[in-house]
Amino acid sequence: MKSKTSSHPISNPNAPSVVLVHPQMAENIGAATRAILNCNITDLRLVNPRDGWPNDAAIPSSSGAMQFIPEIHTYSSVEEAVSDATYVYATTARARDIVKPVMTARAAASDMVKRQNSGEKISILFGGERAGLTNEQLSLADSFITIPLNPDFSSLNLAQAVLLVSYEWAQAKDICQDIILPTGKSDFATKGMINNFFTRLEEELDAAHFFRNPDIKPTLIKNIRAMFTRAQLTEQEIKTLQGILSALIGKKSKPN
Repeated sequence: MKSKTSSHPISNPNAPSVVLVHPQMAENIGAATRAILNCNITDLRLVNPRDGWPNDAAIPSSSGAMQFIPEIHTYSSVEEAVSDATYVYATTARARDIVKPVMTARAAASDMVKRQNSGEKISILFGGERAGLTNEQLSLADSFITIPLNPDFSSLNLAQAVLLVSYEWAQAKDICQDIILPTGKSDFATKGMINNFFTRLEEELDAAHFFRNPDIKPTLIKNIRAMFTRAQLTEQEIKTLQGILSALIGKKSKPN
């Protein structure tokens, strides 16, 4: 679902998409809109905003930015919101028990620009005001962003976190040298393609009774996903993995 919010849109297709997951207050959505537009980011996406969308309470805190953001898209899940991305960063206050790269906002911004210069599409996840991102939502990301602040008082609201990361990206895009990862004739796989592969893989592993202990199944799934997301797969590689699954399933079903 998407809602039109402007008759005079400004669009920057080369910027990352900013995804707010379960934001609680429309005022914070408006302030986040103001933050990203200051940094020339125009793709704002919402996952299940608590108070619904559109919401007029966001207009004052946007300080006019709502007039220029072309569309604000709303989604029912994080998977849907990042399905067109090839690389996803997730902001988190602390490292979780998930094996993935952890970067400062500045290091992540530099990494984003280098990936964009290689043709990748970037999304950045921000959790809601109350609890941040869940482990399940974090598992969908390729890398984590942390913002090291005063250890005795570390408290950013949602819009401040969005502004900090967006500002670092805006600065980095002007100073980063191009680093290209050649992918041949294949594009990077989108998160939609990768999640479809994950779904099929998990179904086949279930059918093969791989998850013998139901108590550790969520951890195993999380680790399997982490292994593949670190690989930075291309569309052709996903097709190859799908073909491997088909071959293994076909071999298993053939009579001896």
